[in-house]
Amino acid sequence: MTHRARKRFGQHFLHDPYVIRNILHAINPQPDQQLVEIGPGQGAITFPLLEYVPHLDVVEIDRDLIAYLQQQANAKLTIHNADALRFDFCSLRREPLQRLRIIGNLPYNISTPLLFHLFTQADCIADMHFMLQKEVVDRMLAPPGDKTYGRLSVMVQYHCALTPLFDIGPGAFRPPPKVESAVIRLVPHAQPPVECDPRRLQQVVTQAFSQRRKTLRNAVGIWFTAEQIAALGIDPGLRPECLDIAAFAKLAQHLPITAN
Repeated sequence: MTHRARKRFGQHFLHDPYVIRNILHAINPQPDQQLVEIGPGQGAITFPLLEYVPHLDVVEIDRDLIAYLQQQANAKLTIHNADALRFDFCSLRREPLQRLRIIGNLPYNISTPLLFHLFTQADCIADMHFMLQKEVVDRMLAPPGDKTYGRLSVMVQYHCALTPLFDIGPGAFRPPPKVESAVIRLVPHAQPPVECDPRRLQQVVTQAFSQRRKTLRNAVGIWFTAEQIAALGIDPGLRPECLDIAAFAKLAQHLPITAN
């Protein structure tokens, strides 16, 4: 297929057969599972997956790629022409209690907002296997105190257990991206590691890291005094990057009802 990768869709098409085999091995698809692929592109993962499962749903925004996939596809493939950032993945369940396995080579320019969108539907997701920019994966895995620890780290670790799988060089894609990539597995927690409203947690974390070099007393000073922070057992002189999820959860639990 001759398809020019579109920059606005962040397209880099996987072509390396060794990497494709490694991804399939990591996913380990089973016939009784319901798989959904985000951004199938030219079908590098799509068509091999169809050898293992009786049916596959894919979500693709590029109409040109959809036309190509339709030419190659059979009844086992259902193509949804949609923006994954707005797509209702839970609506794809063929059984009411079915949990989806989601796969994707996520466009680097939308990977973070897409992850946050998927977290709102985590109740119907069994696991996710994604190819992402390695820098994004490093941020997802970062512990408190690490220079890359931030909003993404806290929220991803709140929602999911993470397993880094392997790195991928630029040459595995056409056109090759200017960055390294990595594959990671995310499994939504049956029970979150801390008890709090995820929306309020995200609100606190977003505010705290909006100016990450500030101390906590200044970063969340719109809601808490230094004394109130200290009363929760948290040092108000720390920078947000030093706080673990439990500390952010304490702040979220005590966030004023009027906070916007």
